Amino acid sequence: MRRAAWVVLVLVVAACGAPESDPEADPDAGETSSSPSPTPTDEPSASPTRRKPRPDAKPGTAVTLGDSPFGQMLFDDRGQAIYLFEPEADGRPACYGECETAWPPVLTKGQPVAQAGLRQGLLDVVERRDGSRQVTYGGWPLYFYAHEDPGEVLCHDVVLNGGLWLAVGADGRALPT
Repeated sequence: MRRAAWVVLVLVVAACGAPESDPEADPDAGETSSSPSPTPTDEPSASPTRRKPRPDAKPGTAVTLGDSPFGQMLFDDRGQAIYLFEPEADGRPACYGECETAWPPVLTKGQPVAQAGLRQGLLDVVERRDGSRQVTYGGWPLYFYAHEDPGEVLCHDVVLNGGLWLAVGADGRALPT
């Protein structure tokens, strides 16, 4: 069993262990170029734009609860692991450019839908710079890791693209590290 744990650790380091990008980079620079990863937006006083759905709005992205090596965590309906980015404790997306390429946001067109074991009241949306609607849970903007297959959880408790990435539990909090 210990050998299996070491194999998992080696895979996590290999999958998520890319060198850290320069955290001093311009947040907009990486959006159309190969500039270093951005840091959170320079607008600390701005609050996230949250929109409540119309009563007749169509359902959006489904968020599910599933088992992982770190406990029960959020996944989408295809089994793709969902993460939060610790620098976004204020609820505003800060992952753009190269960061967004490695960590695509969980987007929705309608109101996101909580599946069994999750609380609908913790799901919401926040508007990104491009006007797209990013799913939040417990106030945290949500992301996938681009280099994982459904069912894989390789990047919990990993520092990349300017901050710590953590899997999200049913209560909307980061899973223990």
